[in-house]
Amino acid sequence: MEQTTIVAFCLFLFYITTCPQVHSAISSDHRHRLGQGQHHHDRSVKLFVFGDSYADTGNSGKVATGSWKAPYGITFPGKPAGRFSDGRVLTDYIASFLGIRSPVPYKWRKSVKKSKLVNGINFAYGGTGVFQTLISAPNMTTQIDFFQQLLEEKLYTKSDLDSSIALISLAGNDYAAYFLKTGNQSPGKDLAAVTTSIVNQLVVNIKRINDLGVRKIGVTAIEPMGCLPGVTSIFTSYQNCSESLNSASRFHNQILHQKVEELKNVTTTKSTFVILDLYNAFLSAIQQQKLHQAGNSTTLENPLKPCCVGVSSEYSCGSVDERSGAAKYTVCSNPERSMFWDKVHPSQNGWRAVYSAIKSSLHQLVI
Repeated sequence: MEQTTIVAFCLFLFYITTCPQVHSAISSDHRHRLGQGQHHHDRSVKLFVFGDSYADTGNSGKVATGSWKAPYGITFPGKPAGRFSDGRVLTDYIASFLGIRSPVPYKWRKSVKKSKLVNGINFAYGGTGVFQTLISAPNMTTQIDFFQQLLEEKLYTKSDLDSSIALISLAGNDYAAYFLKTGNQSPGKDLAAVTTSIVNQLVVNIKRINDLGVRKIGVTAIEPMGCLPGVTSIFTSYQNCSESLNSASRFHNQILHQKVEELKNVTTTKSTFVILDLYNAFLSAIQQQKLHQAGNSTTLENPLKPCCVGVSSEYSCGSVDERSGAAKYTVCSNPERSMFWDKVHPSQNGWRAVYSAIKSSLHQLVI
């Protein structure tokens, strides 16, 4: 991979994971139909979520992150509520597929009635990874520690876990953290080793969740990192994806498939491990929107351009002037037609399209 491409990507990820405009979200207690058809499976199913901002529905802090600030949440629930989007995220669509409400964020578990925990718990924190990243938030190992502690407190029974599903999201924060650490001056040099290390730890986490009693686990393949607006803006003015970064994504996913197959071969219990192909789902959603855009250029947004952007390079989605409080961002005229909300996160419309592409894989988790 070209060194300059990786450096730019990592600097971009560093920015979006540490500035106030990028992480967090709170899940709604309302049952909602998400336009794709709810699947009314066994209502005893519980969803336990681990990972980062692609799955977080409210764990990241209100002060340190920007998804609690306008204009995040303008589509759903109509105000900033902690999700890294204008509306619903991956967790919401998967919960809807299961016919349940989105699980309560771990951070809010003590402030809701115990009956609200019947759908599971979301442990995901925006900006995190399998290792320590660029922000101070619980990484995936710590998130699983939280889960184990709740099991030791008998919050969920073995029977609960037998009918449970785990969602694991990993979107790339570990790569940003590695390349920006002091001493890692040659980003491309050890990429294969870094990728293997990240995937190996991810598989350790999958096995641990499985050993704790969750038999059905869905883990996301990494998205085409070269198509994120923060990358496409740098190299092609939102016109084309970076092939070198997409190649890195494909390598990550190749190793992930190999390691998950190895895990399947050594797992003696009846378990199901499903890789949710976000890579091709993102590409499919982008391509569909490009095709539609060709015939409706006045109404559809460029799929590689984010809906919400800063008014200049020093600002980002959600930025405000420190003195006047004036907004230093703009929002596209049709958020419901966009693919990306900000420079790294899909819009609700984008997540709906991605969900549609991976829905067939989800059926494997409810058999």
